[in-house]
Amino acid sequence: MSFIFYLIVGGIIGWLAGLILGKNIPGGIIGNIIAGIIGAWLGGLIMGHFGPDIAGIAIIPALIGSIILVFILSLILRSMRRA
Repeated sequence: MSFIFYLIVGGIIGWLAGLILGKNIPGGIIGNIIAGIIGAWLGGLIMGHFGPDIAGIAIIPALIGSIILVFILSLILRSMRRA
């Protein structure tokens, strides 16, 4: 059950990152979950583990890491469309 909750929290984090940047994450719900989980890992590496914790995910670093990930992903996808 905790794994499902982890996926839900990851999806919400990825969705919020997309909303904050105004970018659509490719892959819909699955893309949001992946962006949230990878963003949580990236944010944990950059900022450590602090702030509120839900399902083993520190919310503030996860959100910042997801925003960074979505921004980089949008730059890569935009450059691929131009080529």
